[in-house]
Amino acid sequence: MMIALLDQAVALGVLRPLDVQFAGVVAAKDEPDILLAAACLSAEAGVGHVCMMLDQLQMGQLFAGRQPELAQAVWLTAGKPDIARWQQRLMACAAVGDGSDATPLVLHGQRLYLQRMWQSEGEVAVFISSDNEHQVVDESHLRAILDRLFGAATDKQDWQKIAAAVAVTRRIAVISGGPGTGKTTTVAKLLAALVQLDDRGRLRIQLTAPTGKAAARLTESLSSASRKLALTPAQHALFPTEAATLHRLLGVQPNSQRMLYHRGNPLHLDVLVVDEASMVDLPMMARLIAALPKRARLILLGDRDQLASVEAGAVLGDICRFAEQGYSEARAAELSRLTGCLLRGGQQARAEAAVRDSICLLRKSYRFDAKSGIGQLAQAVNVGDLARARAVINGGFSDVAGYSLATTEEYQALLAVCVEGYRDYLIQVIAGADAVTVLAAFGYFQVLCALRIGPFGVAGLNQRIESGLQHAGLIQRSAGHWYLGRPVMIGRSDSTLGLYNGDIGIALRDGRGDLRVHFLLPDGSVKSVQPSRLPAHETAYAMTMHKSQGSEFYHTVLVLPTHFLPLLTRELVYTAITRARTRLSLYADDRVLMKAICTPTKRRSGLAERLRKGE
Repeated sequence: MMIALLDQAVALGVLRPLDVQFAGVVAAKDEPDILLAAACLSAEAGVGHVCMMLDQLQMGQLFAGRQPELAQAVWLTAGKPDIARWQQRLMACAAVGDGSDATPLVLHGQRLYLQRMWQSEGEVAVFISSDNEHQVVDESHLRAILDRLFGAATDKQDWQKIAAAVAVTRRIAVISGGPGTGKTTTVAKLLAALVQLDDRGRLRIQLTAPTGKAAARLTESLSSASRKLALTPAQHALFPTEAATLHRLLGVQPNSQRMLYHRGNPLHLDVLVVDEASMVDLPMMARLIAALPKRARLILLGDRDQLASVEAGAVLGDICRFAEQGYSEARAAELSRLTGCLLRGGQQARAEAAVRDSICLLRKSYRFDAKSGIGQLAQAVNVGDLARARAVINGGFSDVAGYSLATTEEYQALLAVCVEGYRDYLIQVIAGADAVTVLAAFGYFQVLCALRIGPFGVAGLNQRIESGLQHAGLIQRSAGHWYLGRPVMIGRSDSTLGLYNGDIGIALRDGRGDLRVHFLLPDGSVKSVQPSRLPAHETAYAMTMHKSQGSEFYHTVLVLPTHFLPLLTRELVYTAITRARTRLSLYADDRVLMKAICTPTKRRSGLAERLRKGE
């Protein structure tokens, strides 16, 4: 009976076939309640949650309230259990444990986990709260170095300087800030401080980021920032010249979950800097931690308010929940001595202090000033201030413009803007410019979507933009997919080719006149690949907001659907807005946009609680 009801849930779109198949493996047919719990947990994991709360299995919460009649039927079939009954039945099931044994499911209090998620969450929690050793330094020496790098203290808090002091004096540090707050500048200076404090002169520093685009940006920006520092040639030589993607760093094996580097074969480094850490999912963070040498430092950089990873978890966001509660008294006093900034601390539990004392938020934007509509809109969205968001969009700012998509004429106007936006890079293509020039020109303008399909999604807009470019004589499509100037985004990593999910390439002629797809690598070199050899990919005139993370564009066009969908969230809108450096064009229905701003993303996990308890 329960299997039939779960199949009905699949037909109605509230469960996936995979969820029901998983439930059938975990539970017996005569365990209707366990079948229901396992199917719902699988569905939760599929949309990025680390665990499921047991109250989600109550009749009013089942299937997120989308199918009340079906929810009532499955709840009755499960025996109408309340939370206490759920706990009792789950712990009586052979497939469920408390985490001490290798069972498929783990119940911890009122949270139900898949075994792998429970294990990964525990590894991250223990690492952040227990392995975060205080690094002993000569305070007067470090103070002198920080004063040289950041300047002497003034009556204003220098959060970049404080962040550097936090990172230098902890094995694990988290630095979070919005666009233009100087994360890369801060990292360049704190690495300079570590280099100057190192007596051996052999400090091994590695940079990494989740995507190829983010790794390339980190390489470029850190190289630029480090050149401005007054270091000796030997000290400059210790700075890394290239950032690797996480997959490349860990040595992902083709068609396998295995990594070349792991607990038994750790990475060869002393300091690891992870940029765009908000994009790192929980299992990947656990793998990264496992591959670190025992004494290596870890510095996580990112914007806690951006979209979480596509996969499960929101590690950076969970850690940064502790940031607003301030430093412990001892830590505040130490950071005040090291920086000259006056910081006040408070009493905290030991486990909480280990996390809070390792975080710094960069609070000042050097990119967006009071005249910047992009900066003000990002702030308004971030705090859910609808009135202020409307005022910015309609306030006549030169860098922000809002448009409706209610009519066919308005949709055609959007397409015309897209054709003009991509004109410059295609003129470079037609003129025979080199790959570096073309790729740089392509990065000037980008269309971002919330959906993948439909006229307001990636597939529909890519098709219509291509037609517009063809009509304008900027591209010449033939019967196949490939043409000169076609931009593509890699959708599946291929370590043998050195191409990774999110990498963008453009089809150009090589020296022999053959069409090859050219990619800019993190070290500034160009790789060209035959189109037929590419892993899964898609045209990239329009991309999803998730795929845009780690990138910036001078002119960003944000397109939202005309009807609200649950995936439209505050973090999605904020992420899209903060991809724009100098100009944002927002195409959205006002009601849809405002509801999205009022809908914060909720990723269910127990990481914050386990960090608080030091588990």
